Amino acid sequence: MDMIIVVGSATAILGQEGAVRALSLAHVRRSRTEPGCIAHDVTTDCENSSRFVFVEYWRDVPALMDHFALDDSKAFVRALRPLLSEDPDMKIFHSEPVPI
Repeated sequence: MDMIIVVGSATAILGQEGAVRALSLAHVRRSRTEPGCIAHDVTTDCENSSRFVFVEYWRDVPALMDHFALDDSKAFVRALRPLLSEDPDMKIFHSEPVPI
């Protein structure tokens, strides 16, 4: 199955990790209910506990674009940015299965 994979990260200002975690968990839980969302997760980097890593799997580009267009997604980004020590990073990939 082809899909879209999004890998991103956001590094919290020291002392803001709890707020970033709470916002991020609410966002991923809400995103998982959206049409076309296969998976949406956030974890903490084992080498930098202030860095949160997002991994998302989407059915297709239109589903991802619908996700980005939602008011809730935009509000998440607006609320998150002031809590970060640097600009967030996001990469989007189109995947296809690799037979093994």
